Amino acid sequence: MKKILLSFCLLLFGFIYSQHKFLETPKLSDEDLKREKSEKYPDAPAEVLYRSIHFRVDYDGYIYKDVTDRVKIYNKDNASTFLDHQISIYKNSQGKRETLSDLKAFTSNWEDGKKVTTKIERDEKYQSKEDKNYTITKFAFPNVKNGSVVEFSYSLYSPFIGSTPRILIEDEIPIKYIEYVFDTPKLIGYSINYNGKLNPSFRETGDRIMYGSDYNIYRFAYENVPPYKEEKYVLNNDNYKTGIKSELNSIFLGAQLKSYTLTWKDVSKRLYENDNFGEELRKKNLVKDLLPIAIKEIPLKSDRARAILKFVQKNYTWNKDDDVVTDKGIKNLLTNKIGNTAELNILLILLLRSADIDANPIVLSTVKRGMLAGYLPSMAQLNFVMASYVEGKKFILLDATSKQSDLNMISPRALNYYGFYMPKDDASQINIVFPEVSKTILSVNAKMNADGTFEGSFADRDTKLYAMMVNESFLADKEKYAKTYKDLYKFPYSNFKQSVQENNDFETSFDFTSDTFTDVLGSKMVFNPLLFLYSQNHDFDQKEPRKAPLEFYSAYDRNKKVTITIPDNYVFENVPKSKKFRTDDNALQYTYLVTQEGNRLTVETSVQIDDAVFPAEYYPAFTQIYDNITKMEAQVVTAVKK
Repeated sequence: MKKILLSFCLLLFGFIYSQHKFLETPKLSDEDLKREKSEKYPDAPAEVLYRSIHFRVDYDGYIYKDVTDRVKIYNKDNASTFLDHQISIYKNSQGKRETLSDLKAFTSNWEDGKKVTTKIERDEKYQSKEDKNYTITKFAFPNVKNGSVVEFSYSLYSPFIGSTPRILIEDEIPIKYIEYVFDTPKLIGYSINYNGKLNPSFRETGDRIMYGSDYNIYRFAYENVPPYKEEKYVLNNDNYKTGIKSELNSIFLGAQLKSYTLTWKDVSKRLYENDNFGEELRKKNLVKDLLPIAIKEIPLKSDRARAILKFVQKNYTWNKDDDVVTDKGIKNLLTNKIGNTAELNILLILLLRSADIDANPIVLSTVKRGMLAGYLPSMAQLNFVMASYVEGKKFILLDATSKQSDLNMISPRALNYYGFYMPKDDASQINIVFPEVSKTILSVNAKMNADGTFEGSFADRDTKLYAMMVNESFLADKEKYAKTYKDLYKFPYSNFKQSVQENNDFETSFDFTSDTFTDVLGSKMVFNPLLFLYSQNHDFDQKEPRKAPLEFYSAYDRNKKVTITIPDNYVFENVPKSKKFRTDDNALQYTYLVTQEGNRLTVETSVQIDDAVFPAEYYPAFTQIYDNITKMEAQVVTAVKK
């Protein structure tokens, strides 16, 4: 992993008083309603006029969330994200639940010289139960036109005061005004996680008498926030947007201070005290006779660990639910053979321990959840646990949620920079990376006929981590996976196959025929020697300065090999020359290799990227290399009749 990764900052705000007034929703003006496009960003499909997120904790141990959101729609066809909404309402296994109230949503239009408002009626808002913990309230705005203003507000009452969701200040559209307000009693302490590059236009922090008691306040407002343009080759763009999140760290109970998550050791302590984590890790009697004796007697530790991993993968299945704690427990998993991430990997830890391997959990946040803020210890950030043990001075990582995982090859959704190794009563940060090189190998064996048509075979093989990713995509939706090839290759092909190979590589193959690869010029046939595999363009074409690092999951090689045989009465002319170019540090290399044996021509290309993550400063080098790649691969060859 290249040394420059992320720059998260925790701002420690002193008391700053602002004359700005928070929590005052302005009246929608006629000018805003009449406006046909954003003044600063005329191409924006929509614009946030006003957005307020207000959290208030009370002395009874409840938190209130009040939201108001007003968005101007300029192009409704490109602003669908802002026309349909859903609010998640959580209930835990102990019966505690959140309550939604005062949901209002309406559309305003300027018609016949006046404002016309259309409200969403009660029967247009509906609930759907997504799973046992979440109920989703959904609604869509009525009577939306280009020029409409859509607005909603609601209150959420929650007994879960441990943390608040991260509120993103930046959005894909411009924001004229957004505010974040967090009010908490002085006796209930929170850590405020502020990360990102935007500075507030107004802020106010400190203490104040409000709601009849002493409160600490954290209030930040931003004006004229530009749209955030998401970048390619980023695992989660939200990691690089300005955002604010709060985490409970302490409560005064009488004269006594009760601390929660001041350090990662505190997090470890809380996890081991949790019945759905620490108690499950103590259930060694459930698994003492589960492993076959033959596995326990494997002499080499790494072979024994791999065999135990394969045993869990073969006999138990992940239910696609990520969590750091168990849901129904290990006993239920042993009976029903299906469980969440914690259940599968805690079972794996117990089995490793039963075979004399000193295994312990590593906890982290998945890529989708967002990167851990290591400086802000938090239970709420965690939603993944895996097994690990130490061999020599190296951590060996194991994850049973994927059928294709191996030692140190865990699910890509967990490759989120780092996690915390948590043996009992301890916690230490470790890097979570895939240490090997994944490969994509594209091969074509083709024959050109005398009439200029081609026929041949094609194979697309992925190895290591990329094989796991492709196989997961294939298993999730086989028809969608097959369609990606139909969309990419616009010529007839047959005998289409996909499968996992014995070494866990994933391969897709087909046979093809085509009359579109060749330009016939009298007795000459002109074609690209890479046929349908040449790179016509590339994705490293960002004009704005790069904000995020380049993230690839894995170091990788992408290799192409095309062998073309022409008829015996033809010869090759204008054969391209081999060439190689690279960055100064060899981090990125490209090779174009041409070999010829009589009427057979082989072109091999290779792109080698030596790391999974590169700092943003590398982006111009990637652009330059890939510009050269497209030029090299645009070369053609001529077959001339003797």
